[in-house]
Amino acid sequence: MRALFLFNHDAGHQVAHLAGIAAAMARLHRDFETVVAFATPAIRARLEELIEETDAALIRWEELSLSPMQALVTRPLDKLLPASRLLRLRAHVDLFASADMIISTERTCLRLRKHIAADRMPLFAKVPHGAGDRSVAYHPDYTLFDRSFVAGPKVVDQLVAHGVDREKLVVVGYPKFEGIDLDAKPDFFGNGRPTFVYNPHFDPNLSSWYDHGPDLLRWFASEEGQAFNLVFAPHVMLFKKELHVSPEYKIARKRPEVPAEALAADNIIVDLDSPRLFDMSYTLGADAYIGDVSSQVYEFLARPRPAFFIDARREKMAEDDEWHLFWEAGPVVQSASELAAMLPDFASIGERFMQRQKEIFSYTIDLGDRPASERAADAISQAIRQKAGL
Repeated sequence: MRALFLFNHDAGHQVAHLAGIAAAMARLHRDFETVVAFATPAIRARLEELIEETDAALIRWEELSLSPMQALVTRPLDKLLPASRLLRLRAHVDLFASADMIISTERTCLRLRKHIAADRMPLFAKVPHGAGDRSVAYHPDYTLFDRSFVAGPKVVDQLVAHGVDREKLVVVGYPKFEGIDLDAKPDFFGNGRPTFVYNPHFDPNLSSWYDHGPDLLRWFASEEGQAFNLVFAPHVMLFKKELHVSPEYKIARKRPEVPAEALAADNIIVDLDSPRLFDMSYTLGADAYIGDVSSQVYEFLARPRPAFFIDARREKMAEDDEWHLFWEAGPVVQSASELAAMLPDFASIGERFMQRQKEIFSYTIDLGDRPASERAADAISQAIRQKAGL
């Protein structure tokens, strides 16, 4: 029996959500073959940082390489759509057809259903790369997965309300938290000033970066703003390309650059692509959070602290009314200037939201008494055995 863990992405921000489960599967269920299929050497390097050598030695590693010609064709298309990601699936379809279950953090793996014969079809399982409230968290494609291993009761309620069978959902907790000291507070400045982390999303309709972000960075670089520190830690995909397209809202926008004032300021760290964007260094080290719709806020709320949100939406859909839960963790503003006026009182403002933050976090993530990765590995084994009639 074979469990295949799919790491088919262009950056490493999803790796930590799935790596620990692959390691636990290899370690605890040795009667299975555990396969890790990875997109690039950089993704494998990130995996090897997270998986112990003894567990890595039990894993079969498969690189989803493309030929030089395939890479040449897809590279320019990747600026508009996930061309390389989709072609990797087609190019390695025999590998995927040999699995009993494919476990992924994203929905594109479902494209394989069109290319694998029914009598060889594996089970498909999803591990969300985050625990957010937005509509993408309960996309209709969830009904096509045979299993979803989710962080807590909130996502179960979301998915059941949107037509997913309850028996396909397994609460396992949040695997990314494993191996991370949630009480740690890295100090990136050493000057004793309060530190904010600004974590805008990349979606051109929802992200605060396009209309408000540069002004916010300029404020932190100003004389008034230099009473604080700022870590600008956007979603890692925001600066991967200049033009961003939102299929959900049918909007395309060119991404603004980081203002020169922010790059020159001693109290601002600008990080556009390092592993710290997704290893929780910044969310643990900050005294307060500034965001919009990124699910990283839940990683910040593992230790409740002041949080602020910018509602930057140009277009709204009816579904938007369903994902405001994380906006109950702090004030929601409409502009950088409105936010800047609040920041000197950030600590007292944050106190008002502390109890609600604890309630939201508990509803979203079930920490449990057993590691999330082990809970997920057991659920994978059970599902495969059930399919095989064992």
